[in-house]
Amino acid sequence: MSNPAIGALRQSGSLFALVLDVFRALPKRPFQAKEFIQQCWFIASVTIVPTALVSIPFGAVIALQLGTLTRQLGAQSFTGAASVLAVIREASPIVTALLIAGAGGSAICADLGSRKIREEIDAMEVLGISPIQRLVVPRVLAAMLVALLLNGLVSVVGVAGGYFFNVIIQGGTPGAYIASFTALAQLADLWTSEIKAVIFGFIAAVVASYKGLTAGGGPKGVGDAVNQSVVITFMFLFVVNFVVSAIYFQVVPQKI
Repeated sequence: MSNPAIGALRQSGSLFALVLDVFRALPKRPFQAKEFIQQCWFIASVTIVPTALVSIPFGAVIALQLGTLTRQLGAQSFTGAASVLAVIREASPIVTALLIAGAGGSAICADLGSRKIREEIDAMEVLGISPIQRLVVPRVLAAMLVALLLNGLVSVVGVAGGYFFNVIIQGGTPGAYIASFTALAQLADLWTSEIKAVIFGFIAAVVASYKGLTAGGGPKGVGDAVNQSVVITFMFLFVVNFVVSAIYFQVVPQKI
């Protein structure tokens, strides 16, 4: 086995160990409520506006593409169901994950990485303070909560954008757009979307924390760690999204 393969396995094992450490530290007290609130506000402040702006073209593109396709097939009455379900099931969690990983995750990684190269993390360990409980757990929980809320925002903005472009631009019927959605949509679709968002937020925060805590080599090392955390998170997100979607379609019966 080559050295790169051994290094990759070691990195995977260390990341998995951090996940276990986070779960073990969750019930421990005292809970860092102040740090949690600060991180929630910070992550939300850097992601709300970009997420809302990105969700508009996502909903518009889906509505335009599906509106054209359903018109060609003579099934215009199902345009609302197809576009809204596509936004809620897939586009909304993916947009949320990309913004959480790209904006929130990179900020988490840069913060922890800068603490690492200034030896603040080592100083906390010497004092008997767990960096996982003190720094990582509040950031992971904050990313999960913000991802959950942002997913709802993306769903609303995406559906509104799709409705506008389908009804105003393509001349669709408002009643048919809404009626087809209510006929085919299920509450399980929204729950699955929210579960995806929470999982994505957890993955983004854990990967960013891991790369930040293992950063080295000065400021350049921190910058490299930030880039690596974003790329690794994106890879994880698309794989996990496929797995969760496959499980959903196997477990939840679909309306006909």
